Amino acid sequence: MSATLNSIKTAAALRTTARVSVELLLVIVAAAAAVWMLGWMWPIVWPIVVGLFLTTLTWPPARFLRRHGWHPALAASVVTVLFLLFFAAILALIAVPVASQSGELTDGVVEGIQKLREWAAGPPLNIGDDQISGAFDSAIARVQDSIGSMVTAVGTGLSTVLNGVVTAFLSLFLMFFFLKDGPRFLPWLTRQLPGRLATDVPIVASRGWETLGAFVRSQAFVGLLDAVFIGLGLWILGVPLALPLAVLTFISAFVPIVGALFAGLVAVLIALVYNGLTDALIVLAIILVVQQLEGNVFQPMIQSRGLGLHAAVVLLAVTLGGSVAGIVGSLLAVPVAALIAVVWNYVRDQLSDPSAGPEPQADPEPDEPDDSLAGARVPA
Repeated sequence: MSATLNSIKTAAALRTTARVSVELLLVIVAAAAAVWMLGWMWPIVWPIVVGLFLTTLTWPPARFLRRHGWHPALAASVVTVLFLLFFAAILALIAVPVASQSGELTDGVVEGIQKLREWAAGPPLNIGDDQISGAFDSAIARVQDSIGSMVTAVGTGLSTVLNGVVTAFLSLFLMFFFLKDGPRFLPWLTRQLPGRLATDVPIVASRGWETLGAFVRSQAFVGLLDAVFIGLGLWILGVPLALPLAVLTFISAFVPIVGALFAGLVAVLIALVYNGLTDALIVLAIILVVQQLEGNVFQPMIQSRGLGLHAAVVLLAVTLGGSVAGIVGSLLAVPVAALIAVVWNYVRDQLSDPSAGPEPQADPEPDEPDDSLAGARVPA
């Protein structure tokens, strides 16, 4: 005989489901409103985010100077100037060798194009000069037909570059002020918030700052691994500009997906121009292996250990961020996931029941002195 449903229990379950669904819908609406406001304020939020990333890199030397008696403004100024000099040195390390070999690089590019045409003219492609010329003329015709869209694209690109320059300057200024006045932020925030928020928000902000620093350090370590392995492979193969390419690989590690593709493409092209097709294919294989190890092994393991996130969560966060917001989403996906985890863990701790105290221990034996009372004062 089958059991019949209890009407009272069924109605209670439906009411609970409806209430939970409404509450979940309200949470989703609030989250969507927060995301909309974030997008509306993005021209201001993005420089702040970049400034915080830069501050996590430059805060250790600034903290060292402050602890040794330096005035906060002087310490922030010195660290900012040193950061700019370091960035300029990196650019010089890339630009000077490339400029010194620009003539050879130009000749190599022309020779590489000629080799590519000769290879295409042979089997199995058997592409003749007439076909290449026809394709070239067709490409020119398409370019002429799309002059208007190209002008629009150039204007958009110039606007993007200008916005990037403005963002860079704003981020540097914000980095200076974060280094100078950052330690006073949490006390100020505590004075501005009422009630329990004066305790909860500063604690979450402090833990979020530690998490952001762990993310930037782990990303720098992953970029260093990429630069070492790829640079070592280029040096063994005798590819010119191995050191600038390694530096470029390290810098591009901070820009997910596109940065790795750009650095790998440059390395393969230089290997093709100078060393030929065989070495270029070897370089491509090295880059693919290193990138696969980085994306599937090194980065999830290092970031999951430093941020307290599982490796699968890191992979899923990067995938979701890239699909939602492109490059910026891929860059911010992991720290945002880590900050959400920080907030969730704190809220869970506050909502959990207090754990039971330690079990009482047996009294010490008479012949064993109790060390816990060694410093106690005996009342007169």
